Amino acid sequence: MKSIAHAAPAVDVQAAPKLHKRNVALDRARTFLTLVVLLHHAVIPYTHFGHTDPTSWIGFDCVVLATDSFFMAMFFFLSGLFVWPGLGHKPWLIFLRDRLLRLGLPFVICAVTVIPIAYYAIALRETPELTFSEFWRKTMIFGPWPSGPIWFVYVLMTFDLTASLLYRVSSRLLEPINRLSIKGFDHPWKFWLFLVVVSATVYVPLLVRYGPYYWFEFGPFSVQASRVLLYAAYFFVGAGIGAANFESGLLSAHGRLTERRWFWTGITVIPYGLMWVMIYIKREIIGNPNPLPGWYLSIYGTFFVLFSASILFAILAYFLQSKSSGPTLLDRMQGDAYGMFLVHYPIVLWLQYWLFDFDLPAIAKAAIVFFGTVALSWAATAMLRKLPGAKYVL
Repeated sequence: MKSIAHAAPAVDVQAAPKLHKRNVALDRARTFLTLVVLLHHAVIPYTHFGHTDPTSWIGFDCVVLATDSFFMAMFFFLSGLFVWPGLGHKPWLIFLRDRLLRLGLPFVICAVTVIPIAYYAIALRETPELTFSEFWRKTMIFGPWPSGPIWFVYVLMTFDLTASLLYRVSSRLLEPINRLSIKGFDHPWKFWLFLVVVSATVYVPLLVRYGPYYWFEFGPFSVQASRVLLYAAYFFVGAGIGAANFESGLLSAHGRLTERRWFWTGITVIPYGLMWVMIYIKREIIGNPNPLPGWYLSIYGTFFVLFSASILFAILAYFLQSKSSGPTLLDRMQGDAYGMFLVHYPIVLWLQYWLFDFDLPAIAKAAIVFFGTVALSWAATAMLRKLPGAKYVL
């Protein structure tokens, strides 16, 4: 349960450094993923496994299994794409200042405001007489102090700071990944295989060691134990692709990846279906033991990394080949996407709280929560960005 509740996320990936021409395809992919985050959080109470609302629908379990299995890794991948050239064109201290302003400041503000407001809705359901001031004081002083989806922000800042140190050691550290990206222009399957092998190497052992639900936590600083190195791998693989030769590498709009978009879409179905097979085995054959046996976690983790890498390629292929002219809804939302991620969580939880006692189908409740969250978080971000200096952060 905890891995899902924390799993969201989006993103300081909305803006590439000014030294690069904007990549419309990647902008649209980032904004699309932000909407996926909002959808993920909107439907969780209406799943059979979560079922914190009186109603549920099995289709939402299918949605959550898919989203939780790829979107955070993909956010880190996209976040890493322009880090290396940014480090090459900015003084080190300026880069650090920008990261602290863009990531550190929002994390601190959200940790003491947005997140307590969000989780108060859950606490109020359990203790109706609890006041917000009592809840806030208990959270700040005694804990637990959950970070909700903003864990992504501080982890991304940690990766950025790590990248800045590695760049100072050698600006050529990621050249092997970049060379493989160039080969990926004609043979994307080679890069896919590389990503799968790296992902399995860093993810499966930690999954077996810690299981799928354990989080490293210290106050509002938390990260899922089994996935922390997986996220780091996706971030630095993205950084390697973006280090040089971007337009002649894997993510070129004219590369082989875009020509095989339906192939990659089809490939995702296989590991996704196999994950459901493993879930059936866990629940119906081995009796859902706790802890899960290592052999089970190893097999499930392998299917997980296969799905994550495949759907990454499928989504990127779709947006890279998209020929939509003129501003789309994703283009209009792009500038506000990061802010929407930061402010959406209390909106989604309070809409779910409000709808709890209504006698409505799960699909209707989820639709109200999703579209309401999109509209309200977008409006709130647009207003916040009008504050002096806010656009430097949001």
